[in-house]
Amino acid sequence: MTYLPAIHPMAGRNFNPKEEDLVKITEELYRSTQPLKLESGRELTEYHLHYTTFGKLNPERNNVVWVCHALTGNSNPSEWWPGLFGPGKVYDPEKFFVICANMLGSCYGSTNALDKNPSTAKPYFHDFPTPTNRDIVGAFIQLRKSLGFEKVHTLIGGSMGGQQALEWAIIEPDVFENLIGVSTNAHHSPWGIAFNESQRMAIANDATFKESKPDAGLEGMKTARTIALLSYRHYLTYQRTQEEDTTEKTDDYLASSYQQYQGEKLKKRFNAYSYWRLSKAMDSHNVGRGRGSIEKALSQIKANSHFVGIRSDILFPIDEQVFLASHVDDASLDIIDSLYGHDGFLIEWEAIGASIEKFYKRVMVAV
Repeated sequence: MTYLPAIHPMAGRNFNPKEEDLVKITEELYRSTQPLKLESGRELTEYHLHYTTFGKLNPERNNVVWVCHALTGNSNPSEWWPGLFGPGKVYDPEKFFVICANMLGSCYGSTNALDKNPSTAKPYFHDFPTPTNRDIVGAFIQLRKSLGFEKVHTLIGGSMGGQQALEWAIIEPDVFENLIGVSTNAHHSPWGIAFNESQRMAIANDATFKESKPDAGLEGMKTARTIALLSYRHYLTYQRTQEEDTTEKTDDYLASSYQQYQGEKLKKRFNAYSYWRLSKAMDSHNVGRGRGSIEKALSQIKANSHFVGIRSDILFPIDEQVFLASHVDDASLDIIDSLYGHDGFLIEWEAIGASIEKFYKRVMVAV
């Protein structure tokens, strides 16, 4: 067992961890016993997924909450969604059994480019296959089956995690009782793809990324993260948090140092291979692929569905959540005001939690 504080790096304004906020998690490693065929035609003959669980599985096994994390997230939602997961929160460990698996290709414990290719006994590096969101969900499905969870009370995800949750609810419509998507969409937009491509261009312009070594491309990824941050936030975010208190400066601005800080922070915890591959996976997101149309695909969802959008989100604008709510049968929608743009999905816990509780009351769901 590991005890981790339920705290996010931006949590200071509305969350101060105390002893009672500590979440007791169990870390596990699932190793696949069957190959995973990818949409690209390539195959992972073997792979593993790092996942965490916390809470109590009830005798009826009907209180499972499965969480899908975002692009650079990990498998412990009590770290990055502490306002939703923990004692006294919406997903209280005394009521729910929570599971979150690190997505395939990420560097937080699941098979990724730094792992050994079983056919060469050497790290994959640039040869690691690029998964799609649908491939990542395929790995989750194998994990679900191995754990014997025939039904899941709630499938929830934000941003890229929400994209995967949608895919999964379409592939296995009879498994999920409830679906919650926060700041997500049915297909990744040209706008979002353009942001990701610019980030990959930054990585590619780092000469070290051509080399096969664990730290390849890190300076490029640092720049890529600062590009991403501009899509995660909003004009008003910077106005409020990075505005100078003097009119006399001609250099060394707060906004400049903030961008440097955020890029350096990701450089210390992630790798460029995972960033590249997972941004490609996000680009691939289109629930309509091979299903006739996006609308037809969304009509296959049977779960009680709820979507939450952030009004200031420029990366996943609210039109995308309105579209989801309009094409998933009997879905509900809440729009939240936030200063923080897309990152509001990680920060506005009180509003998101209240929205989820209102949704559960609407569909009269209880455990």
